Amino acid sequence: MLERVRQAPCAVKERQDAYGRMLLDALESGQTIMEILERDDGFVMGSSGTAAYFAPFRRWPPRQRRAMRLARGRVLDVGSGGGRVALHLQERGREVVAIDNSPLAVEACRRRGVHDARVVPIEHLDESLGVFDTIVMFGGNLGLLGSAARGKRLLRRLHRVSSSRACILGETLDPYATDDAAHLAYHKRNRRRGRMGGQIRLRVRYRDYATRWFDYLIVSPKEMEDLLGGTGWRIRRLISDEAGDDDDHYVAVIEKEARGRAS
Repeated sequence: MLERVRQAPCAVKERQDAYGRMLLDALESGQTIMEILERDDGFVMGSSGTAAYFAPFRRWPPRQRRAMRLARGRVLDVGSGGGRVALHLQERGREVVAIDNSPLAVEACRRRGVHDARVVPIEHLDESLGVFDTIVMFGGNLGLLGSAARGKRLLRRLHRVSSSRACILGETLDPYATDDAAHLAYHKRNRRRGRMGGQIRLRVRYRDYATRWFDYLIVSPKEMEDLLGGTGWRIRRLISDEAGDDDDHYVAVIEKEARGRAS
């Protein structure tokens, strides 16, 4: 369902790097490995597998290919995973910095040829990496915002490390575009606890590895507008697929407000 879902702690211990171990094993074996996601209510789901993390541009979802046309200047790839975004941008001649909190995912990026891949949790991002013109958060990586409060803090941080005409190309999905009783019950449970409906608490499992539990935020377009308020960003447009299995997914093209400053 989601291409990459894990938080960024300060230091990922070996047995906590389930995501990175899975990626590196898939890269070394040449086999596709299913990613297992465990929600805090006991619900377990699987992703489409590791092949998506290594997919060439022609196999990306249409919404991502369309959004990538808007990437310009110096680019930050947040949650780089297997490095597919950074590699494509390099092929286009872009200067790109790929960051991930997973040491083994960063190792996979480097082995695949990403020139500048670093272990940097998004909440530790600062001006030391320089200024960026485009910030890419594909594979559902807007979920790394985590919650309304954390999201606003991180959006202000991204505002500070980006140029005056910068944009964020961020992918998520509408959590309410479902009739699954288990998901609807989870939304209701969240609201009772004072959380956003699509604020998921989960972890990634792989063999005897497991990430820490973390919050991952998926939001509707209206919630996205509210989340951006006061951060210096606004929605420019939304890009979704015409039809298909992922028609609840969308890429938000987010630009800086003309005179806005992140408060």
